[in-house]
Amino acid sequence: MDTVLSNSTLFPRPLLPVRTVTSTITLNSTTTYFFKKLQRRRVVRFRKNPCADTVVAAVGNNKSSTITSCGGGIREIKEKEFSDAVLKSDRLVLVEFVANWCGPCRLISPAIESIAQEYGDRLRVVKIDHDTNPGLIEEYKVYGLPTLILFKNGEEVPESRREGAITKVKLKEYVDALLESVSVA
Repeated sequence: MDTVLSNSTLFPRPLLPVRTVTSTITLNSTTTYFFKKLQRRRVVRFRKNPCADTVVAAVGNNKSSTITSCGGGIREIKEKEFSDAVLKSDRLVLVEFVANWCGPCRLISPAIESIAQEYGDRLRVVKIDHDTNPGLIEEYKVYGLPTLILFKNGEEVPESRREGAITKVKLKEYVDALLESVSVA
């Protein structure tokens, strides 16, 4: 006689679903050369950063090398680069304040990349990590994540600040409205 056991008799807690994810990273010739050098040094592990296509390669015990090339023309900047990349820019700059632990930030990341590609000729998009740039967070009073702020001629465009997750369609409407209001003004 066959005995049928349920999950509840085998395991005291319910089993969580298991999901296997496989991804590939497309590398250009420069980063391919970089990784070939790392392979000779015995690369231990890879991990993703908040920026969608940023890869941190850990070599040995404590040494790591970072390649930052966000997808779709998005650039991740630090406080030191903020003045040159945003305030002194001759183009409009959309600044996205994010954190790697922020779920809504990860949720809108593909939409932001799409906007960066679509409006690349009229708009520059940069990401700023919340945790590593506390001075900028305090200066621009970023209270919620993700926060989007549009800059023109080194100044924040009035009424351009937006906090929280947003769908791709709403983000496109938001950017279109901002670009229209800036071009009229």
